[in-house]
This record gives sequence, C-alpha cells and structure tokens, in this order.
Amino acid sequence: MNLEKIREAAERVARSEGVELFDVEWKVGKQRFLRVTIDKPEGISHGDCERVSQQLSVILDVEDLVPGPSYILEVSSPGLDRKLRNAADYQRFIGRRAKVALSEPVEDRTFFEGRLAGYADGVVQLEVQGRIVALPLAGIRRANLVVEF
Repeated sequence: MNLEKIREAAERVARSEGVELFDVEWKVGKQRFLRVTIDKPEGISHGDCERVSQQLSVILDVEDLVPGPSYILEVSSPGLDRKLRNAADYQRFIGRRAKVALSEPVEDRTFFEGRLAGYADGVVQLEVQGRIVALPLAGIRRANLVVEF
C-alpha cells in the first residue's frame, strides 16, 4: 500500500469538493482503518464528509490503492481540539487556547498551555499567565487547540 498515492487521491477529491485535505492516517490493529481528515474555514458538514467519502471510496477501489483484506474508511473534520501542524495553523487560530509540547525545554519547561498570541519568523507566541512566551516552531513536538465553552 502506498500512503502517498492515497494522499494524492484524497487531495484531488477534497479539492473537487471545495475542502482541504488536513490529514491521512493508516492504522492496522484488529481492523485495517483509513482515516481521512478534511477542513475548510467555515467548518466541515456531514454532507462534506459524505461526498468526499463516496468519491474517495470509488477511487481507492478502482485504482486498488488499498490492496488486501477489507478496511474501514472514515472521513471526518479535525475537531474542536485539532492538531496545529504548521505556521498557517498558528496564524489562523490566534486568540484561541492551545496546548504545546516541545522537544527541547524553553524556560525549563517542555509543556505550555495558553492563548496563541502570534506567529512570525518561525516563532509561535503563546500568552501564558499574562506574559508572552516565544516557542520555536521547529521545536514543537505536538500542539492542539483546547476546547473552550
């Protein structure tokens, strides 16, 4: 199985439906599972997921991109606690709360939670307890938005 070819097929379908491809994951356990995550600025609807799923399913079968036994295809949105993956994500969600885990410590810490305050020149600015902490994007191991009610 070639995950890059699956990603390319998912990208084509997403583009044709006016959404962006956010992520593609392949998991093998008791069942084989292909999760395709799509997004758009105004949010993803159930209909968006359904259309992408139907079209992608046909392409995957016709092009035999997932050979072998059966698998489950799930198409979904990134969710309220979405991953932050790149500079555009950090800029898009300025003002939202985030949890950030670092590879290397900043101010003797490898974990921060705060409000995204900005992004420039490879540095994420996070407001933590009333002050701005500068986190190098290259040093971020994992980051997610925090659900706020």
